[in-house]
Amino acid sequence: VQLQASGGGSVQAGGSLTLSCVANGNIATLLRMGWYRQTPGSQRELGATITSGGTTNYADSVKGRCTISRDSDNTKRTIYLQINGLKLEDTAVYYCQGVRRFDYRVYWGQGTQVTVSS
Repeated sequence: VQLQASGGGSVQAGGSLTLSCVANGNIATLLRMGWYRQTPGSQRELGATITSGGTTNYADSVKGRCTISRDSDNTKRTIYLQINGLKLEDTAVYYCQGVRRFDYRVYWGQGTQVTVSS
């Protein structure tokens, strides 16, 4: 499975942004996909996840401001993360993650930079 993230950029505080992640390969084996973020010197932290069945989970830091979703067609290859009310502390590299169903192998995309300015 290969993951390709896009949609990052520079946004003013209070603005909105939508990130996209396209999965290629045997995506039927994926249990869930999601978004994590990382700032320099910090560990990668959870943003939001969505399972193959559509169940979503959000970190407290983004709950209420983010919506994770996926393509509604049968391919379900693409997930999105819409972030509203961006804050300076949302500045980070955002990584797309996929977790394989049977052995929980983790796949990572290349990351996309989000920079929020005042």
